[in-house]
Amino acid sequence: MDYIVYVQILLAIAFGYLIVSGVASFFYWSMRVKYDHATAAAIRNVVRIIGIGALVAVIAGGVALGGFIGFACQQVLGQAIAGLFLLITRPFKIGDGVVLAGEDGIVDDISTLFTAVVKADNVRVLIPNNSIIGGKIYLKPKSK
Repeated sequence: MDYIVYVQILLAIAFGYLIVSGVASFFYWSMRVKYDHATAAAIRNVVRIIGIGALVAVIAGGVALGGFIGFACQQVLGQAIAGLFLLITRPFKIGDGVVLAGEDGIVDDISTLFTAVVKADNVRVLIPNNSIIGGKIYLKPKSK
């Protein structure tokens, strides 16, 4: 399945080249009515070069945009995956006394991106799940 990306890129290049060639041929035949073959062919070649340059720019821009979006989403996706890991493994549950990422309190909520801990002074702290997975989890003993 890894080859599908390469096939899609090749198809985009092929269709782009067909479109560029069609536009260049349109310019050639439009100019051929008014000018001689050499002038019309030169205009066709210039249009073809500009079209291929635009095609390469669009494909490169798409790759760059995909890279930027990937890097921008990396942190959020990491937190979401860490949240799913916490929800599946359940090292602690709501109501447990814990120390997470240096914050001491009682677990109030566990979501895919953050875990909420209420401290002793009633301050609610949102801790990113990827810092919980990457750090130590201290579970306090339950009072009887």
